[in-house]
Amino acid sequence: MKQSRIIMGMPVILEVIDSWVTGKTFDEVFAYFEYVDRKFSTYKDESEISLINRQEITVEQSSEDMQAIFMLAEQTRQETDGYFDIARNGKYDPSGIVKGWAIYNAAEILRQAGFKNYYVDAGGDIQVSGKNDEGQDWRVGIQSPFNPKEIVKVVSLQDCGMATSGTYVRGQHIYDPKDSEQPITEIVSLTVIGPDIYEADRFATAAFAMGSAGIYFIENLKGFEGYMIDPKGLATYTSGFERYVCHA
Repeated sequence: MKQSRIIMGMPVILEVIDSWVTGKTFDEVFAYFEYVDRKFSTYKDESEISLINRQEITVEQSSEDMQAIFMLAEQTRQETDGYFDIARNGKYDPSGIVKGWAIYNAAEILRQAGFKNYYVDAGGDIQVSGKNDEGQDWRVGIQSPFNPKEIVKVVSLQDCGMATSGTYVRGQHIYDPKDSEQPITEIVSLTVIGPDIYEADRFATAAFAMGSAGIYFIENLKGFEGYMIDPKGLATYTSGFERYVCHA
């Protein structure tokens, strides 16, 4: 069974191969994404993050989930030498960590319900488990940053996450916290494969903020692989990335 809905301003796609899945399971997972959107969207005036940004409540007064995100964001900031930072101009935007966290938690709903073979995709970031409907590893395409209809690589994934950061869909929305006024132009796309989507997403965001040096950060990150594309279309990838690539 496969379903797709627009939530958090992007397509959220679920597919569960296990035959006993029902529509109720899908409703539960989609409802979780809607909950995350209501709480963390900086575009919703009544979201909890908006209340914090307007100083109507403090982080200490916020919900357990909000405090968890702030804690995880701070952990990521320290692990990336400050290249991941949700604070900018006196406001907080946790979207660089919330999406992967939400996908991971949504996948956990499926796992804890006993499902083995599924994927959860939100805006192109994906968590996969088990096998696809043909009994094979999941095959996931990496989109060209220059042509949305073109796939530049297809990778084979099982029980892991893949996230892509770039400027080609949402424009210049990722910035270097150490020079926030300077747009990132050295690269246009950076895809990271990691042990789960939460880990892949947060490090993809941080590595993109590093510019062309980001791929070397991923190279030195144990358990992760990356694929970077520059404005000329030249790809640079980590030493272990090739083992994921499908060769038709």
